[in-house]
Amino acid sequence: METKSIRLHSHLLSLPVYQPGRPLEEVARELGLPFEQIIKLASNENPLGPSPKAVEAMKEALDSCHLYPDGNAYYLKEKLASKLGVLPANIILSNGSNEVIEWVGHTVLDSESNIVVSQYCFAIYPLVARMFGASVKTVAARNHSHDLKGMLNQIDGATKAVFIANPNNPTGTMVTHEELNQFLEAVPSEVLVVMDEAYIEYLEHPIDLISDIQSGRYSNLLVMRTFSKIYGLAGLRLGYGVAPRHIIGAMEKVRQPFNANALAQAGALAALDDQEYIRQSRELNRQGVTQLQDGFTELGLEFVPSFANFVLVRVGEGMKTFARMQEQGVIVRPMDAYQLPEWIRISAGTREQNAKCLTVLRQVR
Repeated sequence: METKSIRLHSHLLSLPVYQPGRPLEEVARELGLPFEQIIKLASNENPLGPSPKAVEAMKEALDSCHLYPDGNAYYLKEKLASKLGVLPANIILSNGSNEVIEWVGHTVLDSESNIVVSQYCFAIYPLVARMFGASVKTVAARNHSHDLKGMLNQIDGATKAVFIANPNNPTGTMVTHEELNQFLEAVPSEVLVVMDEAYIEYLEHPIDLISDIQSGRYSNLLVMRTFSKIYGLAGLRLGYGVAPRHIIGAMEKVRQPFNANALAQAGALAALDDQEYIRQSRELNRQGVTQLQDGFTELGLEFVPSFANFVLVRVGEGMKTFARMQEQGVIVRPMDAYQLPEWIRISAGTREQNAKCLTVLRQVR
C-alpha cells in the first residue's frame, strides 16, 4: 500500500529553529564539571534571582495549583494598569513576550505581507514573520543600532509591521526619544509599530511610550514588556503587551486560554510591589556592565556601549572563544546567528561572576 507524506507548508522548509542559551545542567553534564562551578552569562538573566517576595507568593499559590488560573489575570492586569496609567483593556498577558510577537503574526501577517526590521534585530521577529509566510525587509544597522530613517524608507504598501527593540538585543544600543518620535509620526497609521521594551526597566530615565497609547496619540503602537529580565522571573515565561483597545481585542481572539499560569501571576504581582529588589537589580546591573566594559577596555577589546544588561564584545573568533570559555565553566553567547561571527554577548552577572568571566576571557584569547 502506497503511503503519502503529509504536505507541510513550503515556507517552513527553510525556516531555522531558534536556538536558546544552553542550560547549566546540560553544560555541566557534558563537560563533567560540578554544577556549582558553572557560570551562565548567556541569556540576559537577573543574577540576583527572583524577588524573595515573589518566591513566597508562588509558594502560597502552590496550594491551589489544582485549579485553573484566572484566565483573564484580573488582579495582575489591574495592578499593571495602575502602574502604567492605562486601562486593563489596554493590556494582554502572554507566555513570555515572544507570544506577543506570534500574535502579531496571527493578527496582521500573511504571505502577501512583509515586516521591516533592523540588521541586528532579535532573531524571533523574522522567524515569526516567515512562519506566517510573510517576507522580511532588513535594513542595515547604523553603528550597530537602528537606522530609523532607513527603516521608514523601506515601508511599502505590503508592510504590516515594523519591529524595534529599545534597548536592542543583541547590541545593547538605544535610539533617542527625538528619533523615535519622528519615526512614529511618519509611519503610516495602517502599519503596526512593535516596540520591544524587554530591557526598559534597566534605564534610569526611560522613554515613555505608554502615555502615548493612553492619550491616543498613536493608534498603531504596540509596546511589549516582560517579567523575565529585571524582575528575575524568566523561568515563569510571563510577558505582556500594551496597545490601543482595538489591537488588544484582536489579540485576545488568538490568545490561548490560561496562557498565564497561576504561579506566574502570583509571582508577578508580588514582584511589582518589591521596589527595593528592582532598585538593587538596577544598581547591580549598572555596576556589572561597567565592570565588564572596563575589563574589555583593559584587554584591548572593542565593545558596543550597552544600555541593557549585557555587552556585545568583539573577540575575533566568536564560536572558538565561546567554546574555550565554556570548557572553563563560563557560558556566554556566540553571535554567529546574528551575522556577527567575531563577537560574543556577555550578560552582566554578580561582581564575582564578572571577574571570573574576564579572567577566563583573558586566558583563552
